[in-house]
Amino acid sequence: MKLTFVGADHQVTGSCHYLNACGKNILVDCGMQQGANPFECCEIPVDESLIDYVFLTHAHVDHSGNLPLLYAKGFRGRVFTTEASADLCSIMLRDCAHIQMQEAEWKNRKAKRSSGIQAVEPAYTMEDADGVIRCIVPCEYNRIVEISDGISIRFTDVGHLLGSSSIEVWLNENGVSKKIVFSGDIGNKNQPLIKDPIYTDEADYVVMEATYGNRYHAVGEKPEYVTDLAEVINKTFKRGGNVVIPSFAVGRTQEMLYFLRKIKEDNLVPDFPRFEVYVDSPLAVEATGVFQKNIYTCFDEEAMELVRRGINPLNFQGLKLAITSEESKQINFDETPKVIISASGMCEAGRIRHHLKHNLWRPECTILFVGYQAAGTLGRALIEGAGEVKLFGEEVEVRAEIGQLPGLSGHADKGGLLEWVNAFAKKPERVFIVHGEDTTCSLFADCLHDEYGHNAYAPYSGTRVDLITNAIEYEAAPVALKKRARTASDVFARLIAAGQRLIGVIYRNEGRANKDLAKFADQVNSLADKWEA
Repeated sequence: MKLTFVGADHQVTGSCHYLNACGKNILVDCGMQQGANPFECCEIPVDESLIDYVFLTHAHVDHSGNLPLLYAKGFRGRVFTTEASADLCSIMLRDCAHIQMQEAEWKNRKAKRSSGIQAVEPAYTMEDADGVIRCIVPCEYNRIVEISDGISIRFTDVGHLLGSSSIEVWLNENGVSKKIVFSGDIGNKNQPLIKDPIYTDEADYVVMEATYGNRYHAVGEKPEYVTDLAEVINKTFKRGGNVVIPSFAVGRTQEMLYFLRKIKEDNLVPDFPRFEVYVDSPLAVEATGVFQKNIYTCFDEEAMELVRRGINPLNFQGLKLAITSEESKQINFDETPKVIISASGMCEAGRIRHHLKHNLWRPECTILFVGYQAAGTLGRALIEGAGEVKLFGEEVEVRAEIGQLPGLSGHADKGGLLEWVNAFAKKPERVFIVHGEDTTCSLFADCLHDEYGHNAYAPYSGTRVDLITNAIEYEAAPVALKKRARTASDVFARLIAAGQRLIGVIYRNEGRANKDLAKFADQVNSLADKWEA
């Protein structure tokens, strides 16, 4: 009965954990890495064709996006997830495959124009996505599912996304029984549309996320999202600009539509009462349909009250849906001030990059971020004050106003995380902290240990634990981190963040002239030599 940590350990994306129990090989999540992660992830300890089951917490690609790759490498087992997550995966994984194939095609077109660049293959294809979708087994919330001899699971609504869940896993091997709870991504309380997280009362082991384990979303009163968003729209429209919102197609886009319907209903932009809102993401449009299909199982009471009154919480006059590429291109030819919602939420791919190219250089426009931006992503660079960015091979000056909607997050903050883990009636034997940036994981584990008495530990990728004896059989640690103490001051945390930003800059300069890259490498080495002395 062994647990190995594979992905999203001391970093935020690429969630993946490996369980070997009762003669079965199991993955909990199989996510795609996004942005420039500071550490390598270990390989899955067994061949992909030997994986029997995947237990999926939710459909976001940092938890599900490598399922088609798993299939491409031989996986033919079953994927257990909630009914709503199954619906979302059926569109999201195909979208991921489409992006993989598009990017490979673009790189190969570029290779034809440049000597010495080899052709690339997509990480996986649409056939791989379709294949793994056929492996999905939809499950009801709150129902114990017998997986095989000695293995049972139950999905509990954790309030992060439509269909999101924590997963309780019961294991009985050679007369020894253990229960391990995987939190998935824990939701923020009192959010629109989605219900609040439901807590779990007992576990021997807990694997929990710590995305915001070092900070609170807001100090004092709860932010007024509708009022704050209306203020941004008013200010930008009066300048004659567009409000461009990079948004996750699944979850955050639907929340923004919920707010915008309220803004329209209450006439909070009085000088522009008929302003138009464009959702430029085929995936977001499909996902909105999935949300409406699952109203009765996943929506909170406030949204259900609108439904009972015959009001669609996600629709309003002036909402425009851009499906085709031609419809997307036409948006920026219309000079009328408008709201543009487009994916991806971290600006790493998709149509949002085209809208940034058309609007970033315009000082009258606003780029409004409404979600987490991982280290090394274009979104993170913009909110950290980048003066110019590269889009489609061209440098674009950042002259637009860059803003964030404070407090809006699908993730619980530190207070919400503490509420979730402290809801267990009896302290678990051990709490493993994952899915947070390096310093955040360490600091949150220290907080749980020092202030709340939990046996908390933040493993690095490759760490292996014996769940019967609670012994750490192998403790992995990146070589670069062995010289420093486990905790960090605020100043040291700033230094870590600066290093992560440097990694992002390095990745974004891939493909530049060799002489420029050589000069850059010399500068980095010179700085390293100075501080190693």
